[in-house]
Parts: sequence; structure tokens; C-alpha cells
Amino acid sequence: MLFIIALLAAFVATLVYFNAKKRFNKPEANFALIGLTVAALIMVLQFWTIIPAGHVGVIDFFGNVSDNTLYPGVNFVNPMANVIKFDARTQELKEVMNVPSKEGMSVELEISLLYSLSFANANKIYKTVGEDYVEKILIPQFRSVVRGVTASYDAKALYTEEREILSKRIETDLSKLVVPRGITLEAAPLRQIILPPGLTGAIEEKLKAEQESQRMQFILQRETQEAERKRIEAQGIADFQRIVSQGISDQLLKWKGIEATEKLANSNNSKVVIIGSAKDGLPIILGNQ
Repeated sequence: MLFIIALLAAFVATLVYFNAKKRFNKPEANFALIGLTVAALIMVLQFWTIIPAGHVGVIDFFGNVSDNTLYPGVNFVNPMANVIKFDARTQELKEVMNVPSKEGMSVELEISLLYSLSFANANKIYKTVGEDYVEKILIPQFRSVVRGVTASYDAKALYTEEREILSKRIETDLSKLVVPRGITLEAAPLRQIILPPGLTGAIEEKLKAEQESQRMQFILQRETQEAERKRIEAQGIADFQRIVSQGISDQLLKWKGIEATEKLANSNNSKVVIIGSAKDGLPIILGNQ
């Protein structure tokens, strides 16, 4: 449109310039020449367009949308075409909604959606939806998917660690609907979940009871392992005593007594060796006589 206006302005300035030359009106001719120069400069600039970083351009030539999109930088275009610039950077959509749980309870949910526009499919979005694709496609589909997913989960799942699984499922289900249209999803984090006060207290009590049960199971398991350790230790001691008792005989004890008597007799210390009266002839102390 600006190119056409500049073209008309250049045509008018040219007529004024030649008319002023014929009438020898120099000031009017100079003014017309300046206008012609400005119009010509504007016309030349319309052959180029600048797409900012993180944006994508769609070329619309009187309703005929080009299959090629313009990427960030300086691009050569038809001066009579209209270039629509879309923001293709990561954007955040925040929603606060009341969603149903599996039990039929109403839960207040604050959730975000991180998304971006596909560079390659920006022309498809423009042709099939328009520039307001977020209001027409993304928001309605997002709300519908969130309500559908939460309706298959208990309120407890929204409140506990299962919320990560729920978030991933929302992202997956929504991707099936909007990715083919040219919208790329990055994440759908759950920001805040507000349950009815009574339900929140009940869930917390249930979680506390489950944690206590798990703690008791751990204690019982530890005590069972300790009892098993003690049983194995006692069995080992019993086996040791049985093996040792089987290896000690009267002959071995007699031999050890003789060895002790000899060592005592050969000692350099002053001593009196009293030999027992038993048939073994061992010292009184060793022979227990």
C-alpha cells in the first residue's frame, strides 16, 4: 500500500515539476523535485523488509499467501505485497480455571503453557486461522484438554507428585491437536492447585498415615534383618564349639600336660615341681589332683 502511495506521489511530483519548468517557476520546481526524490526513495525501500530476531514473516500478495516464509534479517520482497510479522519466540500462556477431578470435585488450577510458532508453518497458520491464532485455537484447545485430563485423575493426584505425570499428559494430548497446525509446545507446568479446605486436610492426613506405615515397614524389615544376622552369628559360634570339642581328646590333653611339665622343669626360675599321684604323673595343677 505504501508503495502505491509513493508511486502516485512520484507521478504527481513529476507533473508538478515539468509544469513549473514550463512556467519558469523555480521554487515550485525545486519543491516538486524534492517531493519526487522522497517518493522515489520510499518506493526503493519497499523492495526490502526487515524481519526482527525471533520473528517470521508471511507474504500476502492481494490474498495470495506465499508458501515461503521470511526469516529474521533483511529480505527482498515484492513492494506491492503485504508482509505480516509473527512472533516466533517462546511465549507463556497463563490460565486459572476450575477443573473437575475423577471424584467429581471442583479444583481451582493455575497452569501455564510454554509455546512457540513454527517458522516453517507460519504461512499455514495465517491462511487457515489468522493472526489471532492464540485466541481461536490454542486457548480453547488448551482449556478443553486440561479439563479432560484432570477428570481422569483423583484430587490426590493433583496434590501429590503425580502432578508431573498429569502435566506431561496435558502436553502430549494438546500436542496432537495443535502441532499439526504449526504450533510447537515446550511444557505445561502446573503452577498452583487449590483444593477445598476439608479435602486438603484429609489428603494430608492420608499422606501422613502412608508415610508412617512406610516407616514402620522399614523398621520391621530392619529388625528382621538384625534377627537373621544374630541367628547366623549364633549358628557360627555353635558350629565353632562343635568342631573344637570334637578335635580335643584325652591323648591330646595328656600330651599338652607333658609339654607343660617339661617347659616348667627346664625353666631357669626357682621352682618346686610337685608331681601328681595319678597314673598320668602330671603336676598337681595341671593334673587337677
